[in-house]
Amino acid sequence: MTTDSQYLQSVLHGDIPLTREMGLQVLDWQAQQLRLQLPLAANVNHKSTMFGGSLYCAAVLVGWGWLHLRLREAGIDDGHIVIQEGQISYPLPVTGAAIAVCEAPEEKVWERFIATYQRRGRARLTLNTRVCNADSDEAAVQFSGQYVLHR
Repeated sequence: MTTDSQYLQSVLHGDIPLTREMGLQVLDWQAQQLRLQLPLAANVNHKSTMFGGSLYCAAVLVGWGWLHLRLREAGIDDGHIVIQEGQISYPLPVTGAAIAVCEAPEEKVWERFIATYQRRGRARLTLNTRVCNADSDEAAVQFSGQYVLHR
């Protein structure tokens, strides 16, 4: 686990206690891609698949974590990240451990987000995340969330 991964896991488990109870683990942060893992045992439903609420949390949290780490890299530490809106779909069941993934938006979108925040003290960024079964790259969950950074 990288230093950034350890840092984020400490933040998540310290500031969002639910992440500890869910067994959420930061797998890696590389090339502006964040991956989190969620075990089935702590998040199982009555059908022996992963609970939809846990999947929603993982989809939101991987975006939140991505933004937190990216802002840290950019030297911006005076803001608060909140999720404002989200759309989710569950095309496949998750039958074992889940991997949540968030990749960087286009660079021009990121640059506009940062410029808006620096100018106004508030900015919105849409991040698309996905959750897959650990043994597959196919999205079992697709999420699009609007995150707000404000002072």
